[in-house]
Amino acid sequence: MAKKNLGTSFNIYPMPVVIVGTMTDGRPNFMTAAWVTQLDFDPPLVGLALGEEQHTAKGILQSGQFSVNYPSVDQAIFADYCGLVHGYEEDKSVHIDIFTGALEAAPMVGQCPVTLECTLYQTVELPEVYFFIGEVKAVYAEDSVLTEDKIDPQKLRPFVLTMPGNTYWALGDPVGKAWSIGKVLLARRPQ
Repeated sequence: MAKKNLGTSFNIYPMPVVIVGTMTDGRPNFMTAAWVTQLDFDPPLVGLALGEEQHTAKGILQSGQFSVNYPSVDQAIFADYCGLVHGYEEDKSVHIDIFTGALEAAPMVGQCPVTLECTLYQTVELPEVYFFIGEVKAVYAEDSVLTEDKIDPQKLRPFVLTMPGNTYWALGDPVGKAWSIGKVLLARRPQ
């Protein structure tokens, strides 16, 4: 199948929408982000890319701690708001039910069904962004999003961002079981 050269600008689809929390200049600060990914299991690491001018990036560098909060589609308007307003312009924390775990500088969003509490493991300075690698110290989840004590994506109902187009999307139906549905092709391999 023919492919079209799109140059060098790209986005990987989809990108989960999260709200990042930290203490900036001694105050709770939150922002919406979508460039986030799991990196490792032992230790449990998460990667987060934030623009170097972001107030939240400043706070992560100051405190060495942050939270990653996963909103459901029910919090999409709230999450978008947290991305529209800069923390140095407005105190977004007045709209947030803040709770804390063991880390004092990683405020978490009570409205989000799933939250991660992280310490800064490493910072990679890129041309225009910081890539923060956080070590997950604790995961908090509401019972309503759990099945057999595991986070159930159908109950959580997370949403993702696609670019270009800047559109939020809900997850659809399951496609199949990972590390399983491809076995049909294994059976067809020449012996």
